[in-house]
Amino acid sequence: AVIARCAETNIAPADDQFCNVEYPFKNDARGEMNASVMAKKFAVGANLVAIDIPVGEHTKVPNADEGRKLAREFIDLGERLGMRVECALTYGESLVGHTIGPKLEAREALAVLEGATEPTSLIQKSLSLAGILLEMSGKAAPGEGYAAAQDILSSGRALAKMKQIIEVQGGDPSVTSADIVPGEFQFVVNAPATGYVVELNNKALISLARAAGAPQDRGAGVYIHAKKGSQVRSGEPIFTVYADRKWRLQKALEEGRRLMPVVVEGMLIDRVPGRHWGAGGDVRGV
Repeated sequence: AVIARCAETNIAPADDQFCNVEYPFKNDARGEMNASVMAKKFAVGANLVAIDIPVGEHTKVPNADEGRKLAREFIDLGERLGMRVECALTYGESLVGHTIGPKLEAREALAVLEGATEPTSLIQKSLSLAGILLEMSGKAAPGEGYAAAQDILSSGRALAKMKQIIEVQGGDPSVTSADIVPGEFQFVVNAPATGYVVELNNKALISLARAAGAPQDRGAGVYIHAKKGSQVRSGEPIFTVYADRKWRLQKALEEGRRLMPVVVEGMLIDRVPGRHWGAGGDVRGV
C-alpha cells in the first residue's frame, strides 16, 4: 500500500504538471478532474477502486443526482481501463473530522487508529469505504463489509498495517499522534456571541487552509472546534488557523475576514409582534 502525494512518488507525472498549473487558480474542470482521479488509480495498477463523492452545498457536487452522474462517469471510465469501480455518495455538508491540512489530518487519522473514538464522522466514513472494498474483494460477504472493517480497526490490525506502511516508505514506525505537531504560528477564532454554528462553509475553510500554506506547508491548516449545529458560548473557540510561516498566517487571516466561513446565531431569529397588550391583559392597539 502507498499513502503519499503523487508528486512525491512520480506516480502520474503528467497529472502533476496539470495540477501545478490549475491549483493556484482553483480550476477543477469535470473532465480533467475525472482523468486526474483515475490516472492515479490506473498508474498504481489498481483493479478494485472505491471512490468517495461528497455531496452537498459548498462541495464540487451539489446534489445526489449530480453525484450519481459523476459516479457513472467514474465507473464507465474504470471499465475502459480494466478496473472495477464503485462509488459512495457521502454527506458533504460538513467536514469529515475536524481538520484540514497535512499534519493535522495525519494526527487525527493516527489517533483514530490508536483507539480514539472521535471524530465519529471520520470513523464511520472510513469504515464505510473500507467495507465497500472488503466486499468488492470478497474478503467480506455482501452487507458485512462495515462490520469487518470495524473489527480490523478495533483489533489493532489497522494500526499495525499503518506502521508497516510507514516503515516501508522510510518513516519512523514508532511515531504516535502526539508526535505530530502542527505549525508554530496560530490564531484562534472565537465565538462572538453565545448561540449555534448555523453556517460552516467548507469551501471557504479550505481556501483559508490554502492561504495558510496547506498542503505545501505541512504544518499549515485549520482545526475546527465547533462544527455546524454545535452550541457555543461567547469567547469559546470555533476554529484555529495554523501556519509554518508568520506571513502565511497573516494572509490566511485576511482571507478569513473576506470569506467569513462561520456564522453564529441564537435560536431566536426574529420577533414578530402582534397586538400590544397592557399590563393587565387589555388590548391597547393593533
